[in-house]
Amino acid sequence: MNNSAAGTSSGSGDVSAPRRNSNRPKYSRFTQQELPACKPILTPRWVISVFTLIGVIFIPIGIAALRASTNVVEIVKRYDADCIPGNNTKAYKVPKDMDPPIYVYYQLDNFYQNHRRYVKSRNDAQLKDRGKANDTSGCDPEDASNGSPIVPCGLIAWSLFNDTYNFSIGNQNLTVNKRGISWKSDRDHKFGNDVFPRNFQNGTLIGGASLDENTPLSQQEDLIVWMRTAALPTFRKSYGKIEQNLRENDTITVTIKNNYNTYSFSGKKKLVLSTSSWLGGKNDFIGITYLTIGGLCFFLAIAFTGVYLVKPRKLGDPSYLSWNRNPSGR
Repeated sequence: MNNSAAGTSSGSGDVSAPRRNSNRPKYSRFTQQELPACKPILTPRWVISVFTLIGVIFIPIGIAALRASTNVVEIVKRYDADCIPGNNTKAYKVPKDMDPPIYVYYQLDNFYQNHRRYVKSRNDAQLKDRGKANDTSGCDPEDASNGSPIVPCGLIAWSLFNDTYNFSIGNQNLTVNKRGISWKSDRDHKFGNDVFPRNFQNGTLIGGASLDENTPLSQQEDLIVWMRTAALPTFRKSYGKIEQNLRENDTITVTIKNNYNTYSFSGKKKLVLSTSSWLGGKNDFIGITYLTIGGLCFFLAIAFTGVYLVKPRKLGDPSYLSWNRNPSGR
């Protein structure tokens, strides 16, 4: 039995020789984790220098951002509390000189455009392709009216904001430019220039504004702005631009048509007039954040410097290792 086993083994060749068809992966420094690694030693001087550098960079940025936000002139007024519903005329006083363009926004509070069912109620293919105008999949319950498909379909388009604002100073009307208020990428790629509204707001329940059936969707900028849904329940959307100087203490008369129903869900509506800066609209948060981080880093740099000077510690002293200390009680 042993001889047979030995003969079989010798006939198959040298078992100690390496196999040619090995499953071993090809050698590389990456797979064998032999690449050079950076192992910085956090010395006190290095840590203090990093904190100081962050403070030197962040604090000027925070001051510049806060100053830019402070220079933005903004008028924010709620108008739905005493206008239920119908037309109302309000007078707004300009607090500081406002140079054009002056952006006009409407602000809605407690309106959840990010609700999952609401966000899904649209058909993007229908919005940009004339050949798919009859495709209303995903638009339920606003997909058809009187047996005909709705273009544009879905809850988002159906609930289009429809309050209007007319501005004047004395006897002079202020023209609101409503061109270019939407994203160019949306106009060019998401809404077709050969797709026209059809059967829109033609049901028994009207959700919001109507659309001109002779104007393609790519030029219906109020709709394009509205269909870019907001992530938070309080949001602003662009209404237009006033391209005229407004001076301090000017009185703007605004005639408001309060059509959009926000009372059923305890919403709020505000009218916003705002200038802009290199950073955008009024936003103190960015500047305050940079100043806070920069100030904290400066404080830590000073604290570590004080500790390092008052009670220095030798770098790499093995006597500080726990196993080299004399345990108490021994």
